[in-house]
Amino acid sequence: MLLARVIGNIVATQKNQRYEGTRAMLCRQITPTGDDMDYTCIALDSVNSGKGDIVVIAQEGWSASTAATGRPGAAIDSAIVGVVDYIDLLPDEKK
Repeated sequence: MLLARVIGNIVATQKNQRYEGTRAMLCRQITPTGDDMDYTCIALDSVNSGKGDIVVIAQEGWSASTAATGRPGAAIDSAIVGVVDYIDLLPDEKK
């Protein structure tokens, strides 16, 4: 699973019938502190996320496919499965 920020929406005029009714979002992986990382991916949205949202992405075929389309079997590598409300990090330990 990845922590990422939605940075845009992908528009496709034609797509596989198994993807009907789904939205493809462009996402950039982030650190737990919110810093951007180099990895960017396209993920199908199953939770109605929007640009700027911090999300959790599943990157395992069966989970991503079922979460994004509601049916198993679609060839999907990444799906947005949650919108993050906040991240609570533990304070740094003093040595």
